[in-house]
Amino acid sequence: MSPEAVVLPPVIPHRLPRLPAREQVWPAQGEWTYEDYKKLPDDGRRYEVIEGVLYVIAAPSLDHQYTVGEIFAALRTYVRERQLGIVISAPFEVHLPDIAQPVQPDVLFIAAERAPRPGAEAFIGAPDLIVEVLSQSTARTDRLVKFGAYERAGVREYWLVDPRTRSVEVYSLSEEGTYEMLGQHIPGETVKSAVLSDLALPVDSLFVQG
Repeated sequence: MSPEAVVLPPVIPHRLPRLPAREQVWPAQGEWTYEDYKKLPDDGRRYEVIEGVLYVIAAPSLDHQYTVGEIFAALRTYVRERQLGIVISAPFEVHLPDIAQPVQPDVLFIAAERAPRPGAEAFIGAPDLIVEVLSQSTARTDRLVKFGAYERAGVREYWLVDPRTRSVEVYSLSEEGTYEMLGQHIPGETVKSAVLSDLALPVDSLFVQG
């Protein structure tokens, strides 16, 4: 496993993100529920609630969105050609019972036998594969808080993709229910997956060329 992702426990922020004033005060960090989440304004920001803590995702950069788009397109093509299930990109709610309601992963794959029905507003349960693309504002959350949440929820595979270092870390859930690093891939290499067994995704294809 990645030492950074395992040694440090999730850190609960002491301050709430800046939210609009209302007649009743917003819950304290650690006390947020899905009902509280649904009262948040539709202001274009992505909100997530993990272990009762509210997180706000800042507007993404070009590099982040480019990489999300390339991963989504590649996985969707692979999955669609083989009729394996469904690939979805954010924003889309995932509810991990007793852990997070909701999270909105950058990209996720759900196997066909578990895929949500048309019209579903959220997926309840652990997706088979989740991809988070790191940014300066989300790297710690993705590596620590979400790493632990996805591991406890039983997400079979978790990718951490870093546009800054142009690298991809792939973690696979062990029989003991903990993440083990399946591979750490850099430019010139190919991303391999345990969930998508014969996937071969060139690292160089995922990042802005410049």
